[in-house]
Amino acid sequence: MSDVTPFPIAIPDEDLLDLRRRLAATRWPDRETVPDAGQGPQTDRIRALCEYWATEYDWRRCERDLNGLGSSRADIDGLGIHFLHVRSPEPGAVPLLLCHGWPGSVLEFRELIGPLTDPVAHGGDAADAFHVVIPSMPGFGFSDKPAEPGWNVARIADAWITLMRRLGYDSWFAQGGDWGSAVVERISRAAPDRCLGVHFNLPLVFPTAQEIDEATPEEQRMIERARRYRDELDGYAREQATRPQTIGHALSDSPAGLAAWIYTLFQDVAEHDGDPETAVGRDEILDDIMLYWLPNAAASAARLYWEERRNPTFATEPNPVPAGFSVFPGEAVQASRRWVERRYPTVLHYARLERGGHFAALEQPGQLTDEIRTTFRTRRNR
Repeated sequence: MSDVTPFPIAIPDEDLLDLRRRLAATRWPDRETVPDAGQGPQTDRIRALCEYWATEYDWRRCERDLNGLGSSRADIDGLGIHFLHVRSPEPGAVPLLLCHGWPGSVLEFRELIGPLTDPVAHGGDAADAFHVVIPSMPGFGFSDKPAEPGWNVARIADAWITLMRRLGYDSWFAQGGDWGSAVVERISRAAPDRCLGVHFNLPLVFPTAQEIDEATPEEQRMIERARRYRDELDGYAREQATRPQTIGHALSDSPAGLAAWIYTLFQDVAEHDGDPETAVGRDEILDDIMLYWLPNAAASAARLYWEERRNPTFATEPNPVPAGFSVFPGEAVQASRRWVERRYPTVLHYARLERGGHFAALEQPGQLTDEIRTTFRTRRNR
């Protein structure tokens, strides 16, 4: 672990002052012509968010959180990779790799780290303890930005396998949602002897034409939910997959623009009754946005969509690694148990939850913690 080094984060005051100046100088668009969020985040809502960001939000609080969670860096495949690493006090703890997606960050797992690493201190069982590793994907957060093409999901998966071995872990569990699901899926196929099991809160299970024809009423609802997302809500993904640099110029220059771009996802795929901030708190949303703004990572993170569109790594053959699935009701992409079992011969756990959406770790951290524990409990001593 000689090339793994502490990475204390200390953003200069002038960077925070520049952010406030930019927010104060925002030129706002005219208001939407509909009474709801059907045209995107409502202007009044984004203005209120940005006013709070400029006058009340405390980045130093977030910075202290990051620095208190084993903020570190390692050079892997030519890039400096930022990650959080928290070891459990329990002697029987096993390693767990947590993988974020877009527009997520290492911070989305903040509320899971304590219960996962020190379950006894949080009312749990010592037998459920994990050592937790949470890397920031290349081009995201405080990881280096790729200067050449080629950093697709497969390359990221290989880098995370290297990272786990670099930290001294010969085998581990892995969990992910969003792009993290794709990375975890690839890790399990690339290193099935080391990856003891996987858990997904976004299942990468897409029904075939025959499965669509034979869908049950419950499966039909899942199909319609995915179709609505594809037809109405995924404009950001198509832009980032085809012209990431175009939108990157705007997002790198305008904090209000970046806030609206990311807030759209909390609006559209978190579970709430019209106010995204009841699902994920305003400070947590801004913490997440800051991990794109401060390191100027909007364009570099968006390019992951472009990379994967040109070099897709999705496999269709059954995955032999034992897997668990937690399907949250607000998630846009869902899968039935029978669809899952046709693709994963060993299903450790499958559950349909009552609350939560796409940002499960932020929306329902306690529930997701329980789902992870349940999934891996029978595999811990293998």
